[in-house]
Amino acid sequence: MSKPFAISIVRTLRERGQQAYVVGGCVRDLLLGHEPADYDVATDATPDEVMRIFPDTYAVGAQFGVVLVPIPYNPQQSFIPSEAGVSRSESPTQSRDLLLGSTSKAAHVEVATFRSDIGHSDGRHPDQVRFSRDPREDVQRRDFTINGLLLDPLNGEVLDYVGGQKDLEAKIIRAIGDPALRFAEDKLRMLRAVRFAARFEYGIAPATFAAIQKLSAQISQVSRERVRDELNKMLIEGHARRAFELLDETGLLHEVLPEIEAMKGVEQPPEFHPEGDVFVHTMLLVENLPQPCPPTLAWGGLLHDVGKPSTFRRAPDRIRFDSHVDVGVKMAEAICRRLRFSNDDTEQILALVDNHMRFGDVEKMKASTFKRFVRLPRFDEHLELHRLDCTASHRKLRMYDYTRQKIAELTPEGIHPRPLVSGDDLVAAGYSPGPQFKVILSAVEDAQLEGRLHSKEEAIRFVCRKFPQEAIRERRA
Repeated sequence: MSKPFAISIVRTLRERGQQAYVVGGCVRDLLLGHEPADYDVATDATPDEVMRIFPDTYAVGAQFGVVLVPIPYNPQQSFIPSEAGVSRSESPTQSRDLLLGSTSKAAHVEVATFRSDIGHSDGRHPDQVRFSRDPREDVQRRDFTINGLLLDPLNGEVLDYVGGQKDLEAKIIRAIGDPALRFAEDKLRMLRAVRFAARFEYGIAPATFAAIQKLSAQISQVSRERVRDELNKMLIEGHARRAFELLDETGLLHEVLPEIEAMKGVEQPPEFHPEGDVFVHTMLLVENLPQPCPPTLAWGGLLHDVGKPSTFRRAPDRIRFDSHVDVGVKMAEAICRRLRFSNDDTEQILALVDNHMRFGDVEKMKASTFKRFVRLPRFDEHLELHRLDCTASHRKLRMYDYTRQKIAELTPEGIHPRPLVSGDDLVAAGYSPGPQFKVILSAVEDAQLEGRLHSKEEAIRFVCRKFPQEAIRERRA
């Protein structure tokens, strides 16, 4: 969507006598034959000059030379000259609403002034920015050579001052200049190097790799939210196993997810897990995550056996992991809180960990138990996690197939029937409100789910027989 708009920004800047190029990851993706998710523009125009040319902009990072130009509703719409000779948007209000109402970076084009950065005391932001007229100086501050390319979209010329095209051909992730300096400027770049290497199936240049190993402990200085977001991308971009193996090799896994590192070398009973230890099993699972993959499913898969290392026991009959699910839920909750997951995502991840072993009992479940099980929120993720778990171990899918077949035989009304009785009905039948109501109503629903009750009258008779009022009064007394 933003490609024609980015080109129009470059053209307009050129018409005003400025240098302008698209830059960064979008150029990399275009050279690789991929459609970029968004486009960034670099120019020698200062933020003030950019905002004069494009009045309908947002100087979210003007001190660093960055302004956002919102994309109009019509993706083909360009900025047009105003009567004063300054470009303006045809629909400022719509553009502003679109920008502020969207969390997608594609809702705007980022326009950044050529610059050099001086000092990074906080390990992320430059202490001082010096604007430049030279694109060569600008690309030297960027992270990796493959992200340091400039493209003139008007004639297709690529400007490469850092050897990025050569590294694309060689399939190498290489920091621009001194790797230690690049990582000191933003510690998150160490995780990004791993993610790019996994995503594109590239190697990491030896000097860059060595710098990550040396500086890996400093990843703790990065905000937990930024670390979480980078790990999210590693899990859902389709190369999660390679990403986590690289995290392990660089020492970053020990820093960001020591609970996953602890899985290495933890034996499992070969009759159930012929593939190997807990780490190998988990890597096989994340390797086969579906595309696209909900982040909660990816994290549920990564953490489903996180409780095994601390519960390992070699019993006389076989290796056991007593209560590993309960322990795993607590550990997963600690990880989710540490990485600042939302409450909703945390709840689903914990539910996936908590319920992943229940599929072993589906053939023995009462009808009511089975129906309550498949009523879990986002049950499709639970079912998919079970399939992935089996595929990464013994490869037996009997319980998976059984569950799918049983669900197919049920109607929505059969899984979520309309309640036969309510609390008001119990009061009308002579029962006094209290904690016992929850037990009574649950028992009625179980009998209904099992096909033993079909009407309110049958339900009331069932309640009177199973929960006589005299017995309830005696328990309260």
